[in-house]
Parts: sequence; C-alpha cells; structure tokens
Amino acid sequence: MLTTNQKQRILESMIERLELPDSAYEKAKERYDDIGEWLGRNESLCVGYNPHIFPQGSFRLGTAVRPLDEKEEYDLDLACKLRTGFTKALFTQEALKKLIGQEIESYRIARGIKVPKEEKHRCWRLDYQDDLSFHMDTVPCIPEEKLRQNLILESMKRSGIHETLAGLIAQDSVSITDDRHPRYRQICSDWNVSNPQGYALWFESRMKQGLCENRFFAKGQVDDIPLYKRKTPLQRAIQLLKRHRNLMFKNNDDAKPISIIITTLAARAYQGELDIESALTNILSQMGNFVNSKNPRVPNPVNPQEDFADRWSMPQYK
Repeated sequence: MLTTNQKQRILESMIERLELPDSAYEKAKERYDDIGEWLGRNESLCVGYNPHIFPQGSFRLGTAVRPLDEKEEYDLDLACKLRTGFTKALFTQEALKKLIGQEIESYRIARGIKVPKEEKHRCWRLDYQDDLSFHMDTVPCIPEEKLRQNLILESMKRSGIHETLAGLIAQDSVSITDDRHPRYRQICSDWNVSNPQGYALWFESRMKQGLCENRFFAKGQVDDIPLYKRKTPLQRAIQLLKRHRNLMFKNNDDAKPISIIITTLAARAYQGELDIESALTNILSQMGNFVNSKNPRVPNPVNPQEDFADRWSMPQYK
C-alpha cells in the first residue's frame, strides 16, 4: 500500500507532465501586452475609449494544461474592455465588435500574421503560427451599468458571498457582444453579462481558503496572469481533473464537460487542504453536492442567475 508521501510524489509527477512551461505563460503575456499597446496607440480607432486588454480563463487562473497532442494549439482567452465613452445608449453590439475587429485586423497585418482573423459568436480569433502556436480569442466588452451591477451584487450576497468580496466582484461586471443576441444590431440595454476579472477574484478567494481565512483582497490591476506561479492544491487538482476529462472524452467532444464547470465545482468544494491528495479526495467526494437539482444547475458564482450548465437541458446534449 502506498504511503501518503508516495501518493503525493506520484500526483506531483503527473502534474509536471501536464503543466505548461513558464515560457508559454511568458509568451502569452508578451502577446497580449503587444496587442494592448496596439489598441492604445495614438492612431488606434479605440484610443479615445480607453481600451484595456486582460486575460481570462485558464491562463488567468493558472489552471491551463498541455494539449493531449503537442501539435495542438494553446487557447489564450482575452477581453478587450472600452472603459469610457462607449455606451449601450449610443452604440450597438455589432458596432463594438466591428470596431475591435478593425483594430485586430490592422494588428494582424502589421505583425505579419498570415492566417486571416476569424469571427466567432462572441469574439475575434487570431492564429499565431510560430515557435508556440496560439489561438488568441478576444471578446469585446464595456463596463456594465450600475443598476445591473447592483442587482448582481444582491444576487451574490443571497448566494452566500461576503458583502465586501461581492462588492469588489460586481464592479468588474461587463457587457459583451454576441451575434446570437436578438437585438445584436439594435440599440438595446440587455446585452449579455460576463465578469472574467470578478471570477478570477472569486477564484482567488477560494484558492486561499485555509491560508488566510476571512480575509479579502485589495482590488487592483491584476493583468500579468497573476496566479500561475502560485500553484495551490486547488489549482493542481483542477489541472488533474481537466486532464482526466480530456482523456475520457477525447472522442466525444459534445459530451465533454466545459472547463468552467469543473473549475467552479472544484473551487466550491475546496476546503483549504494543504496537499494535493487531500484536496483531490475532498473535491471528488464533495463537488457533486454543488450541482443543483433544478436550474441553475451550476450557477456562475459571480452572476448566480447564469447557469454554466445550461446545455444540460438541451436535447442535443442530454
């Protein structure tokens, strides 16, 4: 029977094999810094709107894993927020997306990126094909209005998030573009809501369970992929769960649980365990308890009315 130390070493060895090298994070940072500088240059169509580029998703949270096939590209998810002057009362989602798209296209040409940019429902995709291949998906967004922020704040408080933390999270809420929205080409106020910066703040509060109980963290610009070098048992456990998912569903993409569900359930289940084996054991035994029996099945912690598992009720994904 294996000792606790032997189990720990095995898990650490597994993680070393699936962990991204620091050079991948550094290259990602170099690339989003570069496009951020491009959007903020004097000649930019966006410069008057105070643009701000920041990472989101697994690169932001330090939970990215190597692709199963080393030939596959890494996914780098970004958001481009126009912080001032671009409002829903004056512009449509389509106008915002086209504006960002024009600048991404001029950036692509200036940097000699040969693959044409690709339009997705919510974002623009650029393909870097060099020593480290990336999909770089950039979601255009603007700050959410105060009224909606306050509604989200109250919803988070009802879900059990401390008022101080909920207040910090709510003010980072953004409205995003989505060409599936019924009024995508019309002036309207009900854009889709997202909050990648707020989610990162919530995740960090869960990550630090047991390390600094009942402390909340000062808000600041956290734009340099801040968590990837601070590998906690929670982050490591999520990486192992994601690799298991990738292997289990490698031939069935439609059945594959999305990363945000794994990350959210694991973070909710985490109780501050200080080693990977204990964290993984607890998360596996408890994460199912955080799936609701009715909608929202897996609520977004920073917008509890949103259901990360909305596809589960769709016949094609049942």
